[in-house]
Amino acid sequence: MSNLVGGVGREARFVALFEATYVDLVRFAQRRVPEPQAEDVVAEALLVAWRRLDDVPADPRAARAWMFGIVRNTILNTQRGVRRQEALAVRLAEASSAASPDDADLVARQVDLARAWQRISAVHQEALALAVIDDLPAREAAAVLGISAVAYRLRLSRARRALRAQLGHRAAPAASPAGLTERQTS
Repeated sequence: MSNLVGGVGREARFVALFEATYVDLVRFAQRRVPEPQAEDVVAEALLVAWRRLDDVPADPRAARAWMFGIVRNTILNTQRGVRRQEALAVRLAEASSAASPDDADLVARQVDLARAWQRISAVHQEALALAVIDDLPAREAAAVLGISAVAYRLRLSRARRALRAQLGHRAAPAASPAGLTERQTS
């Protein structure tokens, strides 16, 4: 770990950090998340460490503690994401139960939407939720996700397409008014 300081290359510093902490980080994560997720959490934390390698403390003990903090924050972020998805599922369920018995068609559409929602990826759910539920413009939603506004618009477009596919609707051609509306609202 002493290789983390001085003129050693970026890759060598990262390899030294990895070798000095990986086993301990996996063990740390395994005590906090289901075992199959522990290595994924550590992989995400190592990605953060790679991006922020200049922020890693030079002292080996401090660097190790810093990595534990990154793993902990990764776990907390994952748990927050799961809670948001669960809350959204509850809101969808509540919305479908709020309809009166006379609104059978509305209830059927809401049930279809709830099923389709569960079939699309978490990435697509998040993009749609930021736009529709949180009512964030593309620039702000992109900032939440840490990506560019262009990347967010592309993600949102793909999410809408995925949701439509799960609902059994074909995507409107790009030249149609629906396609223009989608780009304008993104």
